[in-house]
Amino acid sequence: MTVALKTIEIQETSTNNVVNLKLTGRLTSEDYERFVPEIDELIEKHGKIRIVAELVDFHGWNAGALWEDTKFALKHFSDIERVAFVGDKQWEKGMAYFCKPFTRASIQYFDASQAEEARKWISLS
Repeated sequence: MTVALKTIEIQETSTNNVVNLKLTGRLTSEDYERFVPEIDELIEKHGKIRIVAELVDFHGWNAGALWEDTKFALKHFSDIERVAFVGDKQWEKGMAYFCKPFTRASIQYFDASQAEEARKWISLS
């Protein structure tokens, strides 16, 4: 299943509990209104999930989206096992560290040139 949204694209992988996200532009609360039910469904279907978040020409969140992201993180504090952020900006690397207190997931940042390494890391037992 691939769900194309304005700034978030969700793609299930052949590994049932791994989800690829492609984030572009600036996220809004409307993006979360479409995104969250899809992720909720995947968590219900697979239990704990792992996420590869590819940041492509990503510009962050508006205030409403930041609030929705915080609510999502609290709701799914224990539902996500690993998150691999893949990006190309220094602030995106910092974002990976900023997220750690909001989840039990192992989080790691990978430069865009290390996308394949991120996919390998996300699949480790």
